[in-house]
Amino acid sequence: MMFTGLVAELGTITAINKGETSAVFTINAPVLISEIKEGDSVAVSGVCLTATSVSGTTFTADVMVQTLALTSLSQAVVGSPVNLELAALATSRLGGHIVQGHVDGVAKVIGLTPGDKWAQFDVEVPAHLSKYIVNQGSICLDGVSLTVGEINDTNNILTVWLIPETLERTNLSSKKSGDLVNVEVDVLAKYVERLLAKKDVK
Repeated sequence: MMFTGLVAELGTITAINKGETSAVFTINAPVLISEIKEGDSVAVSGVCLTATSVSGTTFTADVMVQTLALTSLSQAVVGSPVNLELAALATSRLGGHIVQGHVDGVAKVIGLTPGDKWAQFDVEVPAHLSKYIVNQGSICLDGVSLTVGEINDTNNILTVWLIPETLERTNLSSKKSGDLVNVEVDVLAKYVERLLAKKDVK
């Protein structure tokens, strides 16, 4: 399964029903709903989920307890905006970068500072993920494909710049200091690390 990190719709969580081992999220997606069928994969703020039912303008998806514990969906409440993207087709343009919907960790929002033409978005990424992040490289935050502005290896603060369209079309504009965002690093960096590690094994 592959996504591109280009958000197709800003959906809204309309219900959350939590059980012992999972939760059922109901998400309103009036723009994309005509393209969603039961069993389809949908990236919800960067988390690959499976649509279990479709009704009207909403779809439901099961979220396992482990997924809730390890992703920003743990902070989701009814009314929360979520970034939505359908799985890429073989004929789709790869406008963002290769995104799998497999969250590597969560980052804590430091702040969103508005500017004249863009906003500075600073997050603190987990230390073990910073090695995969390079200036001008690709990063996926809450399902949004972004270009790394700067990574500070001393404090693991990642800075990206958000253009007005990104602020308008995604939930990043609503993030406050202390909020969590899902992080998926560039999978190519992990492949390179794996190849180099295997090369050293005799």
